Amino acid sequence: MVVPVIDFSKLDGAERAETMAQIADGCENWGFFQLVNHGIPLELLDRVKKVCSESYRLREAAFRSSEPVQTLERLVEAERRGEAVAPVDDMDWEDIFYLHDDNQWPSDPPAFKETMREYRAELKKLAERVMEAMDENLGLDKGRMKAAFTGDGLHAPFFGTKVSHYPPCPRPDLITGLRAHTDAGGVILLFQDDKVGGLEVLKDGEWLDVQPLPDAIVVNTGDQVEVLSNGRYRSAWHRVLPMRNGNRRSIASFYNPAFEAAISPAVGEGAAAAYPDYVFGDYMDVYNKQKFDAKEPRFETRSSM
Repeated sequence: MVVPVIDFSKLDGAERAETMAQIADGCENWGFFQLVNHGIPLELLDRVKKVCSESYRLREAAFRSSEPVQTLERLVEAERRGEAVAPVDDMDWEDIFYLHDDNQWPSDPPAFKETMREYRAELKKLAERVMEAMDENLGLDKGRMKAAFTGDGLHAPFFGTKVSHYPPCPRPDLITGLRAHTDAGGVILLFQDDKVGGLEVLKDGEWLDVQPLPDAIVVNTGDQVEVLSNGRYRSAWHRVLPMRNGNRRSIASFYNPAFEAAISPAVGEGAAAAYPDYVFGDYMDVYNKQKFDAKEPRFETRSSM
């Protein structure tokens, strides 16, 4: 099985119905799909790759002295002494920083801020187009998902970007790149490395590669899309495996509800809701403590509020 690859440009042409069906399949049966011909200029994607790779080179020394690296070194040394060691299960082999509208961005390389502002603006527009396709496939009014995420326009959605690198790992058997989890929010758009793999999605009990595809945008649905769709769409478990060779670049942007937004299943009159109503910020309080645990108890906890 291969994660679906969808030509997003066909959404506006004669093959619209087929493209919408492919998006529905990706949302309902995978929780993951890849978009090609998505409208983001390839020249911009090239600049994004360049500035993010340069930013890691400025951070690399700090990663080499980070807790994951030191922990792995201690395990390897203990193993050399003949001691039994167990894989690390409470940290990730990952260098990360976050971008959103209200935090401080790196000043180096000089082109970083301008490039990433331009990229985030394009990603936000793409996320809203994807959400409109989801609305249509779910039989909802156009803009229903965005309205839910913004409290009917009272609040701005939270749009964040996580810039990650997964450097070469000498002992991938002893630590994970990123532990298995589902994403808390809404629609996630990932610009992943086109050479170094490692991202996997859980499908029918089997971990499958999300194959590197040059200039594609990987889309996955978060927990809030699962709730809004009343379970028709599912947030998918995914993880990143560390690699012995290659420095994996990963730029994930999250179109999430505002923390004040009230989230509830979009069901018709008389239909049963499979999930409780709650405020997204309250959900995040629980998620931050239980990110790597089963997701179902998070919904149950919210139902008691």
